[in-house]
Amino acid sequence: MMPTTPDRAAAFRSLHGSRDGETFVLPNAWDAMSARIIEHAGARAIATTSAGVSWALGRPDGQSLTRTEMLAAVRRIVQTVQVPVTADVEGGYGAGTPDDVAETVREVVSAGAVGINLEDGPGRRGTPLLEPEEQQARIAAARGAGSEAGLFINARVDVYLRGVGVESGRFDETVRRARAYVAAGADGIFVPGVVDASTIGRLATALEVPLNIMARSGAPPVGELARLGVGRVSVGPAITLSVMRSIHQAAAELLSGGTYDALADGMSFAEANGLFATG
Repeated sequence: MMPTTPDRAAAFRSLHGSRDGETFVLPNAWDAMSARIIEHAGARAIATTSAGVSWALGRPDGQSLTRTEMLAAVRRIVQTVQVPVTADVEGGYGAGTPDDVAETVREVVSAGAVGINLEDGPGRRGTPLLEPEEQQARIAAARGAGSEAGLFINARVDVYLRGVGVESGRFDETVRRARAYVAAGADGIFVPGVVDASTIGRLATALEVPLNIMARSGAPPVGELARLGVGRVSVGPAITLSVMRSIHQAAAELLSGGTYDALADGMSFAEANGLFATG
Protein backbone atom coordinates (compact mmCIF):
# COMPACT_ATOMS: atom_id res chain seq x y z
CA MET A 1 0.00 0.00 0.00
CA MET A 2 1.31 3.47 -0.94
CA PRO A 3 1.95 5.60 2.17
CA THR A 4 -0.28 8.65 2.59
CA THR A 5 1.19 12.15 2.57
CA PRO A 6 0.65 12.62 6.36
CA ASP A 7 2.41 9.31 6.97
CA ARG A 8 5.31 10.39 4.80
CA ALA A 9 5.47 13.79 6.51
CA ALA A 10 5.62 12.19 9.95
CA ALA A 11 8.23 9.68 8.80
CA PHE A 12 10.38 12.40 7.25
CA ARG A 13 10.26 14.58 10.35
CA SER A 14 11.20 11.62 12.54
CA LEU A 15 14.33 10.96 10.47
CA HIS A 16 15.85 14.17 11.79
CA GLY A 17 15.45 12.60 15.23
CA SER A 18 18.08 12.82 17.91
CA ARG A 19 21.20 14.96 17.66
CA ASP A 20 23.15 12.41 19.72
CA GLY A 21 25.46 10.85 17.17
CA GLU A 22 22.76 10.27 14.56
CA THR A 23 22.28 11.69 11.11
CA PHE A 24 20.56 10.60 7.96
CA VAL A 25 21.73 10.79 4.39
CA LEU A 26 19.40 12.37 1.87
CA PRO A 27 20.53 11.67 -1.73
CA ASN A 28 19.33 14.11 -4.38
CA ALA A 29 17.33 13.04 -7.45
CA TRP A 30 16.27 14.98 -10.54
CA ASP A 31 13.65 12.74 -12.17
CA ALA A 32 11.58 9.62 -11.58
CA MET A 33 14.31 7.26 -12.78
CA SER A 34 17.01 8.64 -10.51
CA ALA A 35 14.59 8.78 -7.57
CA ARG A 36 13.56 5.14 -7.98
CA ILE A 37 17.18 3.99 -8.23
CA ILE A 38 18.09 5.96 -5.10
CA GLU A 39 15.14 4.46 -3.25
CA HIS A 40 16.16 0.97 -4.39
CA ALA A 41 19.67 1.62 -3.06
CA GLY A 42 18.19 2.02 0.41
CA ALA A 43 17.45 5.72 0.87
CA ARG A 44 14.93 6.49 3.61
CA ALA A 45 13.99 9.78 1.93
CA ILE A 46 14.81 11.64 -1.26
CA ALA A 47 15.56 15.29 -1.95
CA THR A 48 15.33 16.92 -5.34
CA THR A 49 18.17 18.98 -6.77
CA SER A 50 17.18 22.12 -8.65
CA ALA A 51 20.41 21.94 -10.64
CA GLY A 52 19.67 18.41 -11.80
CA VAL A 53 16.06 19.20 -12.64
CA SER A 54 17.19 22.30 -14.56
CA TRP A 55 19.82 20.42 -16.57
CA ALA A 56 17.37 17.61 -17.35
CA LEU A 57 15.07 20.26 -18.84
CA GLY A 58 17.87 21.89 -20.84
CA ARG A 59 18.30 24.89 -18.54
CA PRO A 60 21.20 26.24 -16.49
CA ASP A 61 20.96 26.13 -12.72
CA GLY A 62 20.13 29.36 -10.93
CA GLN A 63 16.38 29.95 -10.73
CA SER A 64 15.77 29.29 -14.43
CA LEU A 65 12.92 26.88 -13.68
CA THR A 66 9.31 27.93 -13.46
CA ARG A 67 7.11 26.81 -10.60
CA THR A 68 5.14 24.62 -13.03
CA GLU A 69 8.26 22.87 -14.31
CA MET A 70 9.61 22.21 -10.84
CA LEU A 71 6.25 20.92 -9.60
CA ALA A 72 5.90 18.54 -12.55
CA ALA A 73 9.25 16.97 -11.65
CA VAL A 74 8.37 16.74 -7.95
CA ARG A 75 4.96 15.23 -8.64
CA ARG A 76 6.40 12.53 -10.90
CA ILE A 77 9.04 11.64 -8.34
CA VAL A 78 6.48 11.42 -5.52
CA GLN A 79 4.30 9.15 -7.65
CA THR A 80 7.24 6.85 -8.40
CA VAL A 81 8.65 6.23 -4.91
CA GLN A 82 7.21 5.31 -1.53
CA VAL A 83 9.74 7.15 0.64
CA PRO A 84 9.21 10.81 1.63
CA VAL A 85 10.31 13.48 -0.85
CA THR A 86 11.48 17.00 -0.06
CA ALA A 87 11.61 19.61 -2.82
CA ASP A 88 14.30 22.13 -3.63
CA VAL A 89 12.21 25.21 -4.48
CA GLU A 90 15.19 27.53 -4.92
CA GLY A 91 14.00 31.09 -4.10
CA GLY A 92 10.30 30.22 -4.14
CA TYR A 93 9.59 31.09 -7.81
CA GLY A 94 7.67 33.97 -9.28
CA ALA A 95 9.10 37.19 -7.87
CA GLY A 96 10.01 35.35 -4.67
CA THR A 97 7.64 37.39 -2.52
CA PRO A 98 6.05 35.85 0.58
CA ASP A 99 2.86 35.34 -1.44
CA ASP A 100 4.84 33.57 -4.18
CA VAL A 101 6.51 31.32 -1.61
CA ALA A 102 3.15 30.48 -0.01
CA GLU A 103 1.70 29.53 -3.39
CA THR A 104 4.70 27.35 -4.16
CA VAL A 105 4.33 25.60 -0.81
CA ARG A 106 0.65 24.92 -1.39
CA GLU A 107 1.48 23.39 -4.77
CA VAL A 108 4.37 21.35 -3.31
CA VAL A 109 2.05 19.94 -0.65
CA SER A 110 -0.56 19.18 -3.32
CA ALA A 111 2.10 17.29 -5.27
CA GLY A 112 2.72 15.08 -2.23
CA ALA A 113 6.12 16.36 -1.09
CA VAL A 114 6.68 16.76 2.64
CA GLY A 115 9.49 19.29 2.82
CA ILE A 116 11.18 22.17 1.05
CA ASN A 117 14.56 23.85 0.85
CA LEU A 118 14.26 27.64 0.58
CA GLU A 119 17.30 29.75 -0.34
CA ASP A 120 18.10 33.20 1.07
CA GLY A 121 19.86 34.44 -2.06
CA PRO A 122 20.31 36.24 -4.27
CA GLY A 123 19.14 39.57 -2.94
CA ARG A 124 16.78 41.89 -4.75
CA ARG A 125 19.20 44.75 -5.47
CA GLY A 126 22.18 42.91 -6.83
CA THR A 127 23.30 41.76 -3.39
CA PRO A 128 24.29 38.12 -2.85
CA LEU A 129 21.68 37.54 -0.13
CA LEU A 130 18.29 38.82 0.94
CA GLU A 131 18.11 40.83 4.12
CA PRO A 132 17.33 38.46 7.02
CA GLU A 133 13.99 40.20 7.61
CA GLU A 134 12.95 39.54 4.01
CA GLN A 135 13.75 35.86 4.34
CA GLN A 136 11.96 35.69 7.66
CA ALA A 137 8.79 36.94 5.98
CA ARG A 138 9.12 34.31 3.26
CA ILE A 139 9.69 31.52 5.79
CA ALA A 140 6.69 32.67 7.83
CA ALA A 141 4.57 32.53 4.66
CA ALA A 142 5.83 29.02 3.94
CA ARG A 143 5.07 27.98 7.52
CA GLY A 144 1.54 29.28 7.27
CA ALA A 145 0.91 27.51 3.99
CA GLY A 146 2.49 24.22 5.03
CA SER A 147 1.73 23.79 8.73
CA GLU A 148 -1.42 21.73 8.34
CA ALA A 149 0.44 19.24 6.15
CA GLY A 150 3.38 19.03 8.57
CA LEU A 151 5.78 20.46 5.98
CA PHE A 152 9.44 20.42 7.03
CA ILE A 153 11.06 23.76 6.13
CA ASN A 154 14.82 23.55 5.61
CA ALA A 155 16.05 27.15 5.43
CA ARG A 156 19.22 27.54 3.42
CA VAL A 157 21.86 30.02 4.58
CA ASP A 158 24.21 30.84 1.71
CA VAL A 159 26.80 32.95 3.52
CA TYR A 160 29.58 30.39 2.97
CA LEU A 161 28.42 29.21 -0.46
CA ARG A 162 28.41 32.75 -1.84
CA GLY A 163 31.45 33.93 0.10
CA VAL A 164 29.58 36.79 1.76
CA GLY A 165 31.67 39.26 3.74
CA VAL A 166 35.08 38.62 5.22
CA GLU A 167 35.86 35.02 6.05
CA SER A 168 36.30 35.71 9.77
CA GLY A 169 32.74 37.02 10.04
CA ARG A 170 30.91 34.28 8.14
CA PHE A 171 30.29 32.01 11.12
CA ASP A 172 28.60 34.72 13.18
CA GLU A 173 26.55 35.91 10.20
CA THR A 174 25.44 32.37 9.43
CA VAL A 175 24.33 31.78 13.03
CA ARG A 176 22.57 35.16 13.15
CA ARG A 177 20.59 34.37 10.02
CA ALA A 178 19.90 30.80 11.06
CA ARG A 179 18.43 31.82 14.41
CA ALA A 180 16.27 34.45 12.71
CA TYR A 181 14.98 31.86 10.24
CA VAL A 182 14.17 29.38 13.00
CA ALA A 183 12.28 32.11 14.86
CA ALA A 184 10.22 32.63 11.68
CA GLY A 185 9.27 28.96 11.46
CA ALA A 186 12.14 26.98 9.91
CA ASP A 187 12.51 23.39 11.13
CA GLY A 188 16.09 22.93 10.00
CA ILE A 189 19.03 24.92 8.68
CA PHE A 190 21.00 24.08 5.53
CA VAL A 191 24.51 25.54 5.24
CA PRO A 192 26.07 24.55 1.91
CA GLY A 193 29.68 25.42 1.14
CA VAL A 194 31.19 24.38 4.50
CA VAL A 195 33.59 21.43 4.59
CA ASP A 196 35.83 22.31 7.56
CA ALA A 197 35.10 19.91 10.42
CA SER A 198 35.72 22.48 13.15
CA THR A 199 33.32 25.01 11.61
CA ILE A 200 30.68 22.34 11.03
CA GLY A 201 30.91 21.24 14.66
CA ARG A 202 30.59 24.81 15.90
CA LEU A 203 27.53 25.38 13.71
CA ALA A 204 25.86 22.20 14.95
CA THR A 205 26.47 23.24 18.55
CA ALA A 206 25.21 26.78 17.99
CA LEU A 207 21.88 25.72 16.44
CA GLU A 208 18.85 24.28 18.22
CA VAL A 209 17.51 22.60 15.08
CA PRO A 210 18.99 19.95 12.76
CA LEU A 211 21.93 21.15 10.67
CA ASN A 212 22.04 20.02 7.03
CA ILE A 213 25.47 19.88 5.38
CA MET A 214 26.02 19.37 1.65
CA ALA A 215 28.72 16.74 1.35
CA ARG A 216 31.28 17.13 -1.41
CA SER A 217 34.94 16.48 -2.04
CA GLY A 218 36.92 17.55 1.00
CA ALA A 219 34.03 17.22 3.44
CA PRO A 220 34.26 14.80 6.38
CA PRO A 221 32.65 11.36 5.83
CA VAL A 222 29.12 10.81 7.07
CA GLY A 223 30.25 9.06 10.25
CA GLU A 224 32.35 12.04 11.29
CA LEU A 225 29.58 14.48 10.38
CA ALA A 226 27.29 12.52 12.68
CA ARG A 227 29.82 12.77 15.51
CA LEU A 228 30.02 16.52 14.89
CA GLY A 229 26.27 16.79 15.47
CA VAL A 230 25.07 17.14 11.87
CA GLY A 231 21.43 16.05 11.58
CA ARG A 232 21.17 15.64 7.83
CA VAL A 233 23.56 15.15 4.90
CA SER A 234 22.65 15.80 1.28
CA VAL A 235 24.81 15.93 -1.85
CA GLY A 236 23.19 18.58 -4.06
CA PRO A 237 23.90 17.92 -7.75
CA ALA A 238 26.83 15.54 -7.12
CA ILE A 239 25.01 12.36 -8.21
CA THR A 240 23.65 14.16 -11.27
CA LEU A 241 27.17 15.29 -12.21
CA SER A 242 28.49 11.75 -11.81
CA VAL A 243 25.81 10.42 -14.16
CA MET A 244 26.49 13.21 -16.66
CA ARG A 245 30.20 12.30 -16.68
CA SER A 246 29.36 8.62 -17.26
CA ILE A 247 27.09 9.49 -20.19
CA HIS A 248 29.79 11.68 -21.73
CA GLN A 249 32.48 9.03 -21.33
CA ALA A 250 30.35 6.27 -22.81
CA ALA A 251 29.23 8.38 -25.77
CA ALA A 252 32.74 9.73 -26.44
CA GLU A 253 34.23 6.23 -26.42
CA LEU A 254 31.57 4.93 -28.79
CA LEU A 255 31.87 7.86 -31.18
CA SER A 256 35.65 8.21 -31.19
CA GLY A 257 36.85 4.63 -30.93
CA GLY A 258 33.85 2.48 -31.71
CA THR A 259 34.32 0.47 -28.51
CA TYR A 260 31.96 -0.23 -25.63
CA ASP A 261 34.06 -0.66 -22.49
CA ALA A 262 32.26 2.16 -20.68
CA LEU A 263 28.98 0.29 -21.14
CA ALA A 264 30.16 -2.88 -19.45
CA ASP A 265 29.23 -1.95 -15.89
CA GLY A 266 25.69 -0.79 -16.56
CA MET A 267 22.64 -2.14 -14.77
CA SER A 268 21.03 -5.05 -16.61
CA PHE A 269 17.93 -4.36 -18.66
CA ALA A 270 15.89 -6.77 -16.54
CA GLU A 271 16.99 -5.13 -13.29
CA ALA A 272 16.26 -1.65 -14.61
CA ASN A 273 12.88 -2.59 -16.00
CA GLY A 274 12.01 -4.38 -12.80
CA LEU A 275 12.43 -1.19 -10.79
CA PHE A 276 9.33 0.19 -12.44
CA ALA A 277 7.16 -2.92 -12.54
CA THR A 278 3.68 -2.41 -11.11
CA GLY A 279 1.28 -4.79 -9.50
